[in-house]
Amino acid sequence: MSLSDTAIKNAKPKSDKAYKLPDEKGMYCYITPNGSKYFRLDYRFNGKRKTLAIGVYPDTSLKQAREIRDTARKQIAEGIDPGAIKKAAKIAKANDFERISRDWLTSIANGLSVLTLHNKTQRFERHVFPVIGAMPISNIKPADIMRTVKTLVDKKEFETAKRVRAEISAAFVYAIAHEFTDYDPAQSVTAQIPTEKTKHRLAITEPKQVGQLLRDIDNYNGSFVVNCAFKLSPLLFQRPGEIRQMEWKDIDLDTKEWRYLVSKTDVQHIVPLSTQAIAILKELQPVTGNGRYVFPCSHKNSKPMSACTIRTALITLGYADTMTAHGFRTTASTLLNEQGWSPDAIERQLCHMPKDQVRKAYNRAQYLPERRRMMQAWADYLDILKTG
Repeated sequence: MSLSDTAIKNAKPKSDKAYKLPDEKGMYCYITPNGSKYFRLDYRFNGKRKTLAIGVYPDTSLKQAREIRDTARKQIAEGIDPGAIKKAAKIAKANDFERISRDWLTSIANGLSVLTLHNKTQRFERHVFPVIGAMPISNIKPADIMRTVKTLVDKKEFETAKRVRAEISAAFVYAIAHEFTDYDPAQSVTAQIPTEKTKHRLAITEPKQVGQLLRDIDNYNGSFVVNCAFKLSPLLFQRPGEIRQMEWKDIDLDTKEWRYLVSKTDVQHIVPLSTQAIAILKELQPVTGNGRYVFPCSHKNSKPMSACTIRTALITLGYADTMTAHGFRTTASTLLNEQGWSPDAIERQLCHMPKDQVRKAYNRAQYLPERRRMMQAWADYLDILKTG
């Protein structure tokens, strides 16, 4: 007699040994002492007795188990060993690109910041795994890599496409070192990704125009929190994302310093605060000082202000074609260099780290005394421009 789903469901384990509930055509349900239930098929191939593991009940239903059994019996009749096919598939699964890439990401995790590792993983999950993640790594060809980045190229997201290709290549280097494959098919795709034309961020650098911008900022009709962020941006000229994510715990109003980790360069940065910047922060403290962020989101205090807030404010004021939130950095760098301040102090204030790795390792000077003078002089200079 054939098995029924009810019989399998009601089958109880025996404490002393496993036993079988037979079905038809060599298949049975194997009941273990701990209550686990496995579908199996006994068969003979080339004169040898073999057993094929079909699935675990109830994840594999009785109907599904019979379908797998019938397919296996057909393979046996055609001279194909279903056990060998399953083993080959298991090996291929163990060597698929997604598993090896995740192993590579794990291997480099200690040398990366949490954010950098998260971003790399996100790029693989968003752009790579849906296309080649399930493929055995040794079967992947250059055309498959090109197919992976093509969507980004078509969208003209060339820098992201290049980054994704480079990270795929790094995963292949890991795979080669661990003998999963012999070559890196991503190498030949490099030249197929167009180079994006450099776009300089919009910025006002003419003093008279800067003065007008500052007056317009003072007259901007936004919320109190946004107005404070808007007024502080030209005084600090840090990256827009760093300013909007500024946290109260990192600010010392007594020493007039803002100390935080710059995730882009993985550097602990110190920003001297001018008296003008301190005045804005003290005015804002009673409003947002009990929360985490200096500039919280308008509808959710647990999140920072939106990334497009300052950009939107500039557009509202009519600066869509002349100024961006990032442009405050260019404005400060240009005018401070013209005024004769030390380029090293300016670059350190901008948190631009030297590309020369040796110089980066040894040039740890903070230039703090000079930067304190520079930041106060800069704030005073902006006041002069604002008054015309």
